Parts: sequence; structure tokens; C-alpha cells
Amino acid sequence: MLLLGIDIGTSSIKVSVVDAASQKVMASVQYPDEESPIIALKPGWAEQSPDTWWEHTQHAIQLCNKAVAYNSADIAAIGIAYQMHGLVLVDKEQNVLRNSIIWCDSRAVEIGDKAFDAIGQEQCLSHLLNSPGNFTASKLAWVKANEPEVYGKIDKAMLPGDFIAMRLTGEVTTSISALSEGVFFDFKTNSLSKDIINYYGFDEALFPEVREVFSPHGNLQPSVAQKLNLKPGIPVTYKAGDQPNNALSLNVLNPGEVAATAGTSGVIYGVTDQLGYDKQSRVNTFAHVNYTTQQQRLGVLLCINGVGSMYRWLKQTFGATESYLQMNAKATEAPAGSDGLSVLPFGNGAERMLNNKMVGAHFHNIDLNIHTQAHVIRSVQEGIAFSFRYGLDIMRENGMNPTVIRAGKNNLFLSDLFTESFVNITGVPVELYKNDGSVGAALGAGIGAQIFSSPAQAFEHMHAIQMVEPAGKQLEPAYQQWKALIEKQLTN
Repeated sequence: MLLLGIDIGTSSIKVSVVDAASQKVMASVQYPDEESPIIALKPGWAEQSPDTWWEHTQHAIQLCNKAVAYNSADIAAIGIAYQMHGLVLVDKEQNVLRNSIIWCDSRAVEIGDKAFDAIGQEQCLSHLLNSPGNFTASKLAWVKANEPEVYGKIDKAMLPGDFIAMRLTGEVTTSISALSEGVFFDFKTNSLSKDIINYYGFDEALFPEVREVFSPHGNLQPSVAQKLNLKPGIPVTYKAGDQPNNALSLNVLNPGEVAATAGTSGVIYGVTDQLGYDKQSRVNTFAHVNYTTQQQRLGVLLCINGVGSMYRWLKQTFGATESYLQMNAKATEAPAGSDGLSVLPFGNGAERMLNNKMVGAHFHNIDLNIHTQAHVIRSVQEGIAFSFRYGLDIMRENGMNPTVIRAGKNNLFLSDLFTESFVNITGVPVELYKNDGSVGAALGAGIGAQIFSSPAQAFEHMHAIQMVEPAGKQLEPAYQQWKALIEKQLTN
């Protein structure tokens, strides 16, 4: 029995097929080969085409099915992970009405800030666990205010994963986890937020039917099944945002467990059973994949927008002829602290942990007689690690004190230098696993389809491949210099 996992990333679509009994990955494909562009029509804007996601998803599944390692007729369930906070709008014929306003888009910050004050900061934080900020609800309000002709045609507003499930099944559903990441959900009433609905003037009919994350979300349509060489009727039994899904893929489900990613964005995600919040909404709390009204499991999420995107920019600008592995090796030629070169990697929109300010990316203290390409690459990796430390200290202020962090050995965690910098500056050991979001989505599908008797069974073959322990505080002076620079930027 096989499970199909789809991960709708910002850079690409990844698809994996996993054997349910052994949890072995039978095939895995990423499409396209080059990173997908982000459409920025104005500074601070960020959009992508949902129809392009769907085209790329189909290509990825077709390529995966060309592998000889499995029979696609044995696929029994489908799971979907997706980039969080994006807004997808469709009409009654399920046609896309405009590009998706994605997670790192900053156009709705002012709208969300006004809502925060108008509804009441304490009311928002105690009921929504977040400021409306530039989350999905505020993006929908921006469309309502600025594109009334589009808004008037909306039949359903949804998250990216809801859209891909709709294309597969023809059904439109969502979950509490998805609604909470959009800041549409009231945790005190366990329902759509009346405060958000009434303040923004939304019609509740715009929102899809709510189902549990691990549950049937429709069955594969015959026309789609034929095109993808899959059996018609396969159920979609799992949908989750990429960070809750990454936590699931690392078996991070219980209070006190913590996961991290360093992909396009950087995230630390810790699970709690407390309805807590940061008073400044610098870190955010959403319903985790296993949240129920009877057993609350919430994810406290620190997000740094400019992580993999900063490293990608560096490669395109300074190292276009080198691979990421070659860049990682080059970085080791410079000493810890990069001889004083400091990088603020915040060039990908408003940063929540910096109070939704658009600080921008900066290089500081360049010495033309000392600093080399190796220094530049290392300083970017260290600047990203310092950003994680800055955010983790905010999480610590809010009671999240991890003793170990689990991460997949991919993206920036493929760099030993970055991993060691992360561990040494945070002071927290990291367990590395061979995993990714599409595999997590496949295992989530198995849980949702009750192919596994429990989540624990889905991870019975998962073991850490590496443990990295802190080895000193040699980066602390460089971090304090970095911290002074960012705090100066925040006061300007």
C-alpha cells in the first residue's frame, strides 16, 4: 500500500511516494528544476499563480509515476502540504480570479494593524492568538478594498493546499489549522471569528466547509486520475501548512517538542497545549495538525522571511557559477565571525518578529582589503543563524525553551557550517533527520486514511542520522555586534 505526498513550495513542487508498511520512499521528484519566480508588481508585494502550482503538481506526479520502483495503482491516499498564509480566490466555476497573494507579501500590513487597534489588541491576542497583521484575512480585506470587481466574483476564499485539493477532487474544504493560520479562527469560541468577519465585512459563505486535518477531503476525480495515471476515487486525507507539516514529518506532535526549517523562509516551530501569545505578535500561534477542541495542540511559530531566499540571491549575484555545495565549502575558508562582516538577511518583505517592519537586507563593515567571497558567503550563513537566535530569544520570553531541535538535513542544514553556527549561537542541540515536506504529507495521508493505527506507527522507522551539540560561544561577540545593528535599524 502506497501513499502520495505533495508539497506546494514557494520555489517548486515536490512529490513523493512512500510505502506505508516500511515508510520507505519509493520515488521523489521536484519540479521545476529552476526555482519558481515570485511576482512582485510593487515593492513589498509577492504573488504566484495557483494555476501554475497545479500545472507543476501534475508534471511532478507524472514524473514520479515514471519511476519503475512502484505501481501507481497501489497508491491508496493523498496528502498535501503547502506554503502557509497564501490567499486563493475562485468563482462558482472554480476558476482562479487573480494571482495568489502569498505568505511574504506585505501590502496588507497597514490594514491588519488598523484591525488590531479597532477590534482591540487584547481581544485579538486572547481570541485569535495573533494580530491580524498581513495574514490571509487582511489580504482578503485588501482585495475587498482595492479590487471590488474581483471580490464581487468570489465564491470561495482558501489557502493554497485547499486549492490543490479542489483541483484533485472538485471539493472545497478547509480545516481549523488552515483557518487559524489565516487568522480567521477564534480559539475561545472554536469557530470562525465574528470579530474578523464583522470588522472586515466578509460573508461567511466565502469560507469552505471545515473538516479535520486528518480526514477525507474528497476523492480523486476520474478525469484527473486518467491524466495522472492514478486510480479514480483515491481519497485526499490530509492537508496542512508547510510548517505544521514539517513538524509532523519530524514526529513533533507533543507539548515541548520543537522543529526547525531553513528553506525559502526560516522557521522554529514548537508545540504547546497552552492558548498563549506574544503581546507584540512577533511570534505566532496556530492550531497544529493534531489540534482538536478536546485536546488542544498549538504550534508557536517563529518565521524569518529571508533565509533560503537570501542565500539564493547571494548565489545568483555572487556565485552564479558555483553550486550551493561549493558555496558551503567556500564559506569554511573564512574564520568564525567573518572578520567583522555582518549581514542582516531581511530583504523578503515585512518581518513579523521585527514588528512587521520592512528592514531590508544589509551588509555592514565591509573591508575591501580583508573580505573575500568566502567572508561574504560565511557572513550570510552566520547572519541567518543570528536571526534564528534573535527569534528564539523571543520564543524564550514566551515560555518556549527547547532542549533539542529536530530538523531535516536539507536546504541550509546541508551546510555543516550553518548547522554548527545555528547550534552554537542558540545553545540548543539539533537532531537531523532524512525527511522532507512531501514525505511528511504522504505519512499524514496514511494517518488520515487510518492506514496507520496511530501517528506513532507512521514514524516507527524514523531515526536521527546526526546529532550536533553546541561546541562553544565563539560566535557570541559577532552576534552581539549583529544584534546592535538590527536594533539600530528598528529604531530608525
